[in-house]
Amino acid sequence: MNFIKRIINWYKRPKTKWTDFFESLIVIIPIAFLIRTIGFGLYQVPTGSMETTMLVGERFFADKFTPLFMSIKHDDIISFNDPTFDYSENPLKNLWQMYVYGPSNWTKRVIGIPGDHIKGVIEDNRPVIYRNEKKLDEPYLNQNPLIATYDPYRDRQYALKSFVPSIPLDQQPYYIMTQEEIKLGRRKAAWMGEPDMRYPGTPNKDLGHFGSRLGKTFDEFDVKLGDDEYWAMGDNRQGSSDSRAWGVLKRKLIHGKILLRLYSIDSDESWFVFDLIKHPIDFWRRVRWGRCLQFVH
Repeated sequence: MNFIKRIINWYKRPKTKWTDFFESLIVIIPIAFLIRTIGFGLYQVPTGSMETTMLVGERFFADKFTPLFMSIKHDDIISFNDPTFDYSENPLKNLWQMYVYGPSNWTKRVIGIPGDHIKGVIEDNRPVIYRNEKKLDEPYLNQNPLIATYDPYRDRQYALKSFVPSIPLDQQPYYIMTQEEIKLGRRKAAWMGEPDMRYPGTPNKDLGHFGSRLGKTFDEFDVKLGDDEYWAMGDNRQGSSDSRAWGVLKRKLIHGKILLRLYSIDSDESWFVFDLIKHPIDFWRRVRWGRCLQFVH
């Protein structure tokens, strides 16, 4: 107790404004970092891998206590460090990469947990997943086709977007589109040898982690998960790089459980204020008001 009192008295001693400022930083920054690391996190969606549960331009609140102190469960939506990142073997550098700066944050849904047997097969020309020999019912899957789009002025110039064919382009519920970006997207897809439309519930012919070794497609796999291994997949199965592509997810890479959607804007900008400055009138038309402040599951 005397030691703590001495620290408090030292901190309250007479000092200049600059000394007080720098000492406050020394105290506040580590506390903020600690809360940010083990308490909660804010994440912005950069890709469409979780459509339509999560859309590009949405920002989410994540609980970081669950991955640290509790079990991760089936169907949890988790955030984790890029599993394909080249992590350093140097302990200090690895710690920096894991908790400060390095790999990007990814978000997927937990399909398998340690001990599970996960199998992907094609039945009646539809991809199906079995967990411990029981076929999964997956109501969260994206039910919309994806259409190729291209815009040279955005960060992700080429993107597959969820599309409702019966609704005009300027009234789409997920992403407002133009004929020009669809025309350019069709050209880009043809140049890459890919289809300009992908449909839900159809086999994905891409070859992933297992296809390269087993001669099977993206949706065919057979895995028994180890003690610290998880199987994570995007809800947008036609547009997601997930465990089908890079294999199992290690427990140490998981750092958050997504809980709440804070706001939703049809924008590729990292911070919506930049989009607001660039497009002060059009910005408000692209706010998805009905998707703000919602719990996600």
